[in-house]
Amino acid sequence: MLDRLDEVKAQVATALDGALAALPEGELRDAMRYACIGGKRIRAFLVMESARLHGIADNAALPVAAAVEALHAYSLVHDDLPAMDDDDLRRGMPTCHVQWSEATAILAGDALQTLAFGLLTDETIGSEAARLSLIAALSHAAGASGMVWGQSLDIAAETAAEPLGLKAITRLQGAKTGALITFSASAGPLIAGADPTPLRDYANALGLAFQIADDMLDVTGDEAETGKRVGKDDAAGKATFVSHLGLDGARTRAEALVAEAEAALEPYGEAAGNLRALARFVIDRDN
Repeated sequence: MLDRLDEVKAQVATALDGALAALPEGELRDAMRYACIGGKRIRAFLVMESARLHGIADNAALPVAAAVEALHAYSLVHDDLPAMDDDDLRRGMPTCHVQWSEATAILAGDALQTLAFGLLTDETIGSEAARLSLIAALSHAAGASGMVWGQSLDIAAETAAEPLGLKAITRLQGAKTGALITFSASAGPLIAGADPTPLRDYANALGLAFQIADDMLDVTGDEAETGKRVGKDDAAGKATFVSHLGLDGARTRAEALVAEAEAALEPYGEAAGNLRALARFVIDRDN
């Protein structure tokens, strides 16, 4: 699985470099490129592997993988802004607004978001119907019913009279983190015109397990390994899966979610081995 993940990282880096090279030179393009450096590329991996399961060639899936990583980069740039999570470290580097300026970071995020939708129009992907399905699905996952909605819930929780309960946290993270993960895993069947239900079920469990692992790393992680500040949630008194379940309880819940994710892949048999390995990877990682 790790070899395939490295392959996807290289493919996506090349695709994003090519897309950015077509833009006018200047600080905006430089900031966009900076925001795309590094990352685990799990979302891109999900796109590529879900496509492979449905007989879609890598070159057809690659624009979708690049699109989802461009959109993910935009979300991180905006989440890190002073008005949002106010972070100064991302992927082991100064955040975009620290490296450049707040205005440049906002514009770079805006441009990365629109770049993502432009990439989904690439005819290499397949039929017009498939491309329209992808655009509609990404719009839903990224917008006011998905990722952006989740971020708004997260901001509201900071000034709420009482900390969020476990059910509310699950809903919040299912939108903020999970929606884009679910889109990524659904990309293959959307391109192929196949039923996305098994991969959506897989991704719903995977996304929640991923967030629980993030909450655990905020408590136990090392800044040099995670590439971002740790201990922020506890310092802010923020309700998380760990604050509700404890470290052991959170780990147990994450393990159960991995089992759910693996079970959802049964229709694909051994062909889904990389996706099964990914489910284990997301809760065993150190960054």
